[in-house]
Amino acid sequence: MKGRIAAIVMAVLLALYLALIGTRAVQFILTGEPVAIGIGVALIVLPVIGAWALWRELEFGFRSQELVRRLDEAGEADLGLPRSPSGRVDRQAADDAFDRFRTDAEARPDSWQAWLRLGLAYDAAGDRRRARRAVRQAIGLERAAR
Repeated sequence: MKGRIAAIVMAVLLALYLALIGTRAVQFILTGEPVAIGIGVALIVLPVIGAWALWRELEFGFRSQELVRRLDEAGEADLGLPRSPSGRVDRQAADDAFDRFRTDAEARPDSWQAWLRLGLAYDAAGDRRRARRAVRQAIGLERAAR
């Protein structure tokens, strides 16, 4: 829940930033000076790129959260890995059990569930880049299955 609130706060702050910087950008462009026009255009383009990147991250978060919820409802979200008293997955156990999840995803390449579990296993092992890639694959497969 904290992540969702933080994402919403960031989106609101970005919208406020876009509104404020947009007026400044127009003022730069209206001066007619070539350098000021360049600055004004940059003040418009760069925040738009930032907004696009934020949207992609929010969309990824919402879609992955929905898939994890569906996987949990089906009783398949538990990776069966031991946890520390704080609730974190034991990283060594995640590394040791990782081949099981990779083999499952390779055996069922069209299963978004298998790819999502692989992404969760990557995350538990601390490999965030591969975790995101596997979860994106799961999102794409689920979207194609609809």
